[in-house]
Amino acid sequence: APLVMAGPHRSYPRTMNTYNNQPGPVRQGAALPIANLSEYLCRQLGPDYAIREVRQFPGGYSNLTYLLLLRRGELILRRPPPGADIKGAHDMGREFAVLSALEGHFQLIPKPVLYTEDAAIIGAPFFLMERVSGLILRGAPGAPGFDAVTMQHVSEAVVDILATLHRTPIQTSALAQLGKPEGYTDRQLKGWIERYTRAATDTVPEMAAVAEWLPLHLPTASPAALIHNDFKYDNLVLDPEKPERIRAVLDWEMATLGDPWMDLGTTLAYWTEPREAQQMPLAAATLTWLPGNLNRQGVLERYQQQSAHNTPDILFYFAFGAFKVGVIIQQIYARYQQGLSSDERFAGLGKAVQHFGRMAAAAIDQQKISDLRF
Repeated sequence: APLVMAGPHRSYPRTMNTYNNQPGPVRQGAALPIANLSEYLCRQLGPDYAIREVRQFPGGYSNLTYLLLLRRGELILRRPPPGADIKGAHDMGREFAVLSALEGHFQLIPKPVLYTEDAAIIGAPFFLMERVSGLILRGAPGAPGFDAVTMQHVSEAVVDILATLHRTPIQTSALAQLGKPEGYTDRQLKGWIERYTRAATDTVPEMAAVAEWLPLHLPTASPAALIHNDFKYDNLVLDPEKPERIRAVLDWEMATLGDPWMDLGTTLAYWTEPREAQQMPLAAATLTWLPGNLNRQGVLERYQQQSAHNTPDILFYFAFGAFKVGVIIQQIYARYQQGLSSDERFAGLGKAVQHFGRMAAAAIDQQKISDLRF
């Protein structure tokens, strides 16, 4: 049964899409059975939830996100991609449960509305949530960007929100059920290495080398915190009038209780610096390389100022974050290689896996997280 709850460089890709959360047409191969879905929503929520139109949000390589225009109002629908392991990182029920548990404890979330695991309705489990309108930063050709002062304020605010999330009390019964923090880092390390082994399609020496280095440098665990595990620019909704004001954090399917430095390491891995933006268009889409943004070292220092946690050696966490991002991309690329996805955006993801493997290996070799050369 469903759960219902209330200065530009000559070779930079110098573009930004700060769109008002505006979706476009549904991509080929991603259509929803509108009649069946509309009938279900009316049955569960009432006649005002009849669907007038469905549109799909652009970007993203993981779960699919749609805007449902209803007889009255609108909702966001999230479902896993075709061919995904819905009991893993694409567990819709878990994302719905996380949002439900966060209500009243962390304010910057979209309100969860309904979840069902019945795949007969649209072909996969899905959940609905309220829409939070605003700006999402994502690279796109021909769109204007922010000036350097605005980007500095945005980057600082983003780090502050991550630190705030990590200070969220987790002793309440709802949040305490979100994970098992004991042994979290060790489990994550073993799990992501195993995932890479299963999903590997091409030989990437740097990914293999990092997978060998990480278990030998496992740090002492930090006190547990609520962590997001995918905290980056395009998972944030910004206020159009004051972009440094964050309205919502999106994509909570990997949130859990664990070491907050593991969360920061993933954010740092996504936090592309200018030289890297020249090398890898997918990495450049994060827009953290634009003038005014903190660099990775600046992110670390800002987080240290805001965090109550002791500061460990960040190198392990950054290398793990880069390796993990590489594995996530490899899993998507493997589904494409196996014919489980026809999305042509996935065809070049093998190079992105190489990029993040080389970035992790460079950090280890150069003993730093910023201004890497690889």
